[in-house]
Amino acid sequence: MDKLYIVVPCYNEEEVLHETTKRLTDKLSRMEADGLVSPDSRIMYVDDGSKDKTWQVIEELHKQDSRVLGVKLSRNRGHQNALLAGLMTAKDLCDVTISMDADLQDDIEVLDEFMQKYKDGCDIVYGVRNNRDTDTGFKRNTAQAFYKLLKFFGVDSVYNHADYRLMSRRALEGLAEFGEVNLFLRGIVPQIGYKTATVEYSRGERFAGESKYPLKKMVGFAFDGITSFSVKPIRMITTVGLVIFLVSLVMLIYSLVVNAMGHTQAGWTSMMMSIWLLGGLQLMAIGIIGEYVGKAYMETKKRPKYIIETVLRDE
Repeated sequence: MDKLYIVVPCYNEEEVLHETTKRLTDKLSRMEADGLVSPDSRIMYVDDGSKDKTWQVIEELHKQDSRVLGVKLSRNRGHQNALLAGLMTAKDLCDVTISMDADLQDDIEVLDEFMQKYKDGCDIVYGVRNNRDTDTGFKRNTAQAFYKLLKFFGVDSVYNHADYRLMSRRALEGLAEFGEVNLFLRGIVPQIGYKTATVEYSRGERFAGESKYPLKKMVGFAFDGITSFSVKPIRMITTVGLVIFLVSLVMLIYSLVVNAMGHTQAGWTSMMMSIWLLGGLQLMAIGIIGEYVGKAYMETKKRPKYIIETVLRDE
């Protein structure tokens, strides 16, 4: 049977960890009884520099049940880096991993379907939401805009998929080959290749605590994804610049003709509009190019994506 590690990034999740562990250990026991996973399967929590008692709770849960493991990062590095830390730690310890959030919104009952797809030969299985009925109207609309924006800019991602996914050891080894510092796993994982599949599920309400992805973070996350996987924004700037250049040539010819005909007059309004328009476009272009330059700068430093302080493993 295959050894499964469930990798769960945590940031200030002390309120939910006991219930999450209760449900996940029960699910692992049922999957083991059904012959889907090995008795050596584990739950691996990754503490992303939490400010509350998350790590103390993980240590307590580890003492109570050897199936609960823990990885503590030296400081907060963000959800994507924490998830990668867990996956890379689990890579050489198991046959397959499933990553999920700690808030119990991901339906754990579909774990059986994940494993069945894996046994059918899939190296990567994406958990895809089949509806957004539990979201507010604002959250639903912004999430849809997020995925449409990624698609518009040519970022290869799975619609309505977050980070609830299964990855085989072979897929994890492929993931380890990607060395970029600016992580956007939803865009990186599809680049690995291999046979993939999707499993649809209904996302529930958060058990406790607050969402770690408010609008500000979602916007930043989308921007990171776009600038990490697409040069389309820069090409758009080039296109806009070309259009403005052509328009300026037309206006130059028009101005010369009107001047030759003696019909010129003060054009304060049109001049001011032109200055504001071109000035705004130039500042926007500089800002977008600056984002790419900044990312290239960070990549050249090759700083570690995370540093592990402590690991709780089987004795």
